[in-house]
Amino acid sequence: MSYISAHVLDASAGVPATGVSVRLTDADGSTVAESRTDADGRVGELGPERLDPGVYQVTFGSGDYFAGRRVDSFHPQVSVLFTVAADQAHYHIPLLLSPYSYTTYRGS
Repeated sequence: MSYISAHVLDASAGVPATGVSVRLTDADGSTVAESRTDADGRVGELGPERLDPGVYQVTFGSGDYFAGRRVDSFHPQVSVLFTVAADQAHYHIPLLLSPYSYTTYRGS
């Protein structure tokens, strides 16, 4: 199982956000992994089984997602910075998305 997973829901349409690009980068900005959300708005495997402790970033391609739906939006992308601790086994990053706002939290 991947150390990182993600889930994107389109709150404005009430559906999973399908096809959203998702990129995981390390503190230096180097890409660790890239994927796209599936039909359920999920990325179950984003990166390796383990990550070294430190700061990472997940970037969601929200602008491209809404442009593909022909919906104007405010955020061209959503970036979530988070800290990986040595004693953790998994991080899940949900994103509740609308054209002009978003909410994220540490999921389970």
